[in-house]
Amino acid sequence: MSTPTIVTFAEGAVDGDGVVTRIEQGSHGTVVVVDATPFHPVDHTWPDQPGDSGTITSGGRVLPVAEAVMAAASAEGAFAVGGDIPVKRGAEGWTWLVGHRIDAEVPDGLAEGTRVRLSVDETRRAGLSRGHTACHLASLALDLAVSDLWRKDPGTDALGNPDFEGRANQSSRIHENGAVDEYRLGKSLRRAGFDTETFAATLADREEQINSRLAAWVASGAASFIRTEGPTIVDRRRWHCDLPEGHAAILCGGTHVDSLTEFSAIVVEFDLSDPQLLVMTTTATPAV
Repeated sequence: MSTPTIVTFAEGAVDGDGVVTRIEQGSHGTVVVVDATPFHPVDHTWPDQPGDSGTITSGGRVLPVAEAVMAAASAEGAFAVGGDIPVKRGAEGWTWLVGHRIDAEVPDGLAEGTRVRLSVDETRRAGLSRGHTACHLASLALDLAVSDLWRKDPGTDALGNPDFEGRANQSSRIHENGAVDEYRLGKSLRRAGFDTETFAATLADREEQINSRLAAWVASGAASFIRTEGPTIVDRRRWHCDLPEGHAAILCGGTHVDSLTEFSAIVVEFDLSDPQLLVMTTTATPAV
């Protein structure tokens, strides 16, 4: 079997050298796999943060990378990309890789064993990192703002508050400088002990509480960083942040800012047009 891709994005890397280990063509287009990369790929099981874009340079030819993707190769020789991967992330019997989907014809000189230079689009990476950090902060502030609405214990979040995020979130989509999260407010959540009626009746107040909390957190300039358990794409990574209410650590495979000083503001807006679906839009304004 091949070896897993080594990744350096958790350290904040946006450039690096790698050796091509395979080039595959299929329904996802042309995918170039290297032994090591600074590119963050979109996760095939929880695709909240898009994969990095950028370039691969080989022999003076610059190839555009449309998006970095998860890829996996089985012991039997099968190769799959993204949503076509038939097993969960980290499953035994599979080697886990980062693929670089390119929108260009592969030059003759690019083949297995070729050394290449990989460069991430830094502006887009920075925007996605702000969006992902803001998303986590908004979810923690949301948990705090609705903590009084639980009649049963739903478990706790990274700050020790009732975990509304973990119980109700059904989708999360990160974009540059923001995110959109959807939360189920149906019968299962009510059975779990959450007072959806009071929440709906006090929606504006809850939104105001969250935005006040986020303003205080941004003003704190708290440190934000990633800790990894290993160098490969499937090794666990956690986002950490030293907030005024305590140290938060969340299992997360994405990229993040180094400090909350990188924001001038983070605000959320609620949409409860469907009484069983809360949509929370988070907008981050970069520091000047």
